[in-house]
Amino acid sequence: MVKQTIQIFARVKPTVRKQQQGIYSIDEDEKLTPSLEIILPRDLADGFVNNKRESYRFKFQRIFDQDAKQETIFENIAKPVAESVLAGYNGTIFAYGQTGSGKTFTITGGAERYSDRGIIPRTLSYIFEQLQKDSSKIYTTHISYLEIYNECGYDLLDPRHEASSLEDLPKVTVLEDPDQNIHLKNLSLHQAATEEEALNLLFLGDTNRMIAETPMNQASTRSHCIFTIHLSSKEPGSATVRHAKLHLVDLAGSERVAKTGVGGQLLTEAKYINLSLHYLEQVIIALSEKHRSHIPYRNSMMTSVLRDSLGGNCMTTMIATLSLEKRNIDESISTCRFAQRVALIKNEAVLNEEIDPKLMIIRLQKEIQELKDELAIVTGEQRTEALTEAELLQLEKLITSFLEDQDPESKLEVGTDMRKIHHCFHYLKKLLNDKKIHRQSTAPSENKDQNCQEPLKEEEYKKLRDILQQRDNEINILVNMLKKEKKKAQDALHLSSVDRSQLSHGQSSPFPPGNPDGPKTLPFSASTQALDSSTSPYRSSLLHRKTGMREEMSLGRQEAFEIFKRDHADSVTIEDNKQILKQRFAEAKALGESINEARSKIGRLKEEITQRHVQQVALGISENIPVPSMPDQLEEKLRSQLEEEKRRYKTMFARLKALKVEIEHLQLLMDKAKVKLQKEFEAWWAKEATSLQVNSPAVTPSNHVKPFPQMSEAQHERSQPLSNKSDVYARKILPSPGPLLHSQEQSSPGAPMENSIPERPVSSVPLTGDSQTDSDILAFIKARHNILQRTGFQ
Repeated sequence: MVKQTIQIFARVKPTVRKQQQGIYSIDEDEKLTPSLEIILPRDLADGFVNNKRESYRFKFQRIFDQDAKQETIFENIAKPVAESVLAGYNGTIFAYGQTGSGKTFTITGGAERYSDRGIIPRTLSYIFEQLQKDSSKIYTTHISYLEIYNECGYDLLDPRHEASSLEDLPKVTVLEDPDQNIHLKNLSLHQAATEEEALNLLFLGDTNRMIAETPMNQASTRSHCIFTIHLSSKEPGSATVRHAKLHLVDLAGSERVAKTGVGGQLLTEAKYINLSLHYLEQVIIALSEKHRSHIPYRNSMMTSVLRDSLGGNCMTTMIATLSLEKRNIDESISTCRFAQRVALIKNEAVLNEEIDPKLMIIRLQKEIQELKDELAIVTGEQRTEALTEAELLQLEKLITSFLEDQDPESKLEVGTDMRKIHHCFHYLKKLLNDKKIHRQSTAPSENKDQNCQEPLKEEEYKKLRDILQQRDNEINILVNMLKKEKKKAQDALHLSSVDRSQLSHGQSSPFPPGNPDGPKTLPFSASTQALDSSTSPYRSSLLHRKTGMREEMSLGRQEAFEIFKRDHADSVTIEDNKQILKQRFAEAKALGESINEARSKIGRLKEEITQRHVQQVALGISENIPVPSMPDQLEEKLRSQLEEEKRRYKTMFARLKALKVEIEHLQLLMDKAKVKLQKEFEAWWAKEATSLQVNSPAVTPSNHVKPFPQMSEAQHERSQPLSNKSDVYARKILPSPGPLLHSQEQSSPGAPMENSIPERPVSSVPLTGDSQTDSDILAFIKARHNILQRTGFQ
């Protein structure tokens, strides 16, 4: 049993702005406990005479300043806890602090650089490295990932998480047995045999987390997450098994709603986060009081799950993340006060050992067999495990005669053998079920066939309507994007032409400076048209390449995805990681070739040494000379070369192994960035489609088509509504000027409008001026019209 208080550490987040001098100071004396002093600057608005406290001092096990690296954090905080878990004790590490103070960066890590890995991936690497070194025990590792969002638990490793909404997923519930042990229903355990499998589970869980943008943090986690590593160890031949679990907790950040000013869903999330952290503080206060009889663990789900970590069988460590800026001093002081209360709690960690259940099963089976042998000696008959075929046929005959007998007082005599009694009940149940199935199969089913035809027809019509509406939305989104691109290109060309005209005006123009009659604009040049003509086939070829990767997307949606992907904020990070990954692959390939060369050279040197020995023995036999016991100079030279090649081989092999780990981590980071990019594109696409359905100027409330009036290109561009979101992801293309293409579709004036889809005339489609793009849009609309004619929507 190990008794110790909860270890507390502090980490200061680097400030974005220039640090104001004198806000805090760190005193790390070797003889005394390290302390952090926070100094409140005097506010002149309070007057020269005020009784406000100006400095606060808090003690921690260790304080990490702004320049602390992730490797230092792991070595001093997480590594001792991981070693105790390998020894058989439970461990917990949790980060606490306000929103944006660096909790997720400390626990999970950053996604941009390999050196930014957090405590979770580094702990997984350390544990699996130790398991490979220790061959005296048999280890099994399981992973679970729990998310607590708005006081409801969800399994982040559930495969249905991606395809279903949050409300449709099964909720994780807390169950308690008579021994007050906590069990989590609907939380899955996944076995991880290697470090790669564990990191894949971590990546899957991080992808499914709830993240939102708040005024305090652009990527704020809106839920508490608990990543648990379950470790079991057993020595070969031993009956005892050691169980240990390590909780790595990333708490959601506390925030003051009056300060952030959030509303809507963010306000609801903030209320649940602050409420659960308030219940956590209540539990901490109750545990720090010695004579407290009741601890309110059941107030929230988080305190129920972490019951052992807060006041039981666990070695717990807390990391207080601080953002020591002037605007966040009050929250930082509150975090330090919470840490001081946590440091008062004492836990008693016990070595978790139990008898192997498999050995207990073998022991009980042996005892059952001995009792059966004793029973056979008493009764005089030996019973087998199952009834023979002859006994089964005899029982079925008895049951049949019993059912056919009309005497109400008849009995079914099968003896005292429970196996025969059970078989009789099963046979009677089978007869009853067969009779029910026969009755149901003879019932008429003509009405059911008639009722199924009409819903199928209506579903086909509805499906076609949805497809046509989706295609209309895609056309409108692409036309809007291309029009904005054309307007930007014209403005840029206009500015460049003005600059050139002014330059030529200063050199050879007959107009004096400031003359309003001078040239102001220039028409489109031939080079611009050539640029546009060369851009169009590039776009089509790009779409052709990407079609095989995303066959479920239409052409318009693929082109929008490529524009969105190229102008996304994470595109630079993805490209950097690609370049680094290529470099690592090239380095690994070169190392592999060097290793093969070293291996072949080692084999060649061994053969030369062997041949040298054979020659010396043969020479001694032929000339009757004793074989020298000491090697000569040539053999010593060969042996030194052999040892040098072996050292070189080991060094290169260790480097290749480290490169493999780094390459796997970089691939995980790139997969994570790709999934994030896909999600953000789907959200942006849905938003654009919804806005076009609501604000479309071409459709009236009565679902009749209103044709666009004939207008100039500039007027049409001014009338088109612009979206700030689409401007960010617009493509920088210079479309060549061209006449607007118009074509008209005529329909009979007396055509019925009931059960029909409103069709947009070709002349009402806002074209872009780019001949290649306009021809693609017109071809798509004609195909749409052909679909309408084939399906009967006229």
